[in-house]
Amino acid sequence: MLVVAAALVDADGRCLMQQRPRDKRHGGLWEFPGGKVEPGEHPAAALVRELDEELAIGVAVDALMPLGFATDMPVTMLLYHCVAWRGEPRALAAEALCWERPPVLARLPMPPVDVPLLAALARALADG
Repeated sequence: MLVVAAALVDADGRCLMQQRPRDKRHGGLWEFPGGKVEPGEHPAAALVRELDEELAIGVAVDALMPLGFATDMPVTMLLYHCVAWRGEPRALAAEALCWERPPVLARLPMPPVDVPLLAALARALADG
């Protein structure tokens, strides 16, 4: 299953994470916002759709920069870095949202597929 996610990073270097609904698989864990790529859908277009559905924000496809991928069978997640969006993110499909820098986020419980992607984000932000 192919899924896409966004590392939304604000001007202070903080990244947005969302807490999964408690009644879902990995409920209560923190993750990058995103979701499944539908058949025939381009991954970046899927992420634009998911960010609108989950956070009520607008993102242009060209604002998404590929950052990395990780696999935890049967899921392969593509992570995109994004620093420009329209609107204020709201938790429409999550228990909560938080903005923190990667060292703080690393202490949050996460689904296995998100963990290596947080490390990739931390490296990318450190490299500037």
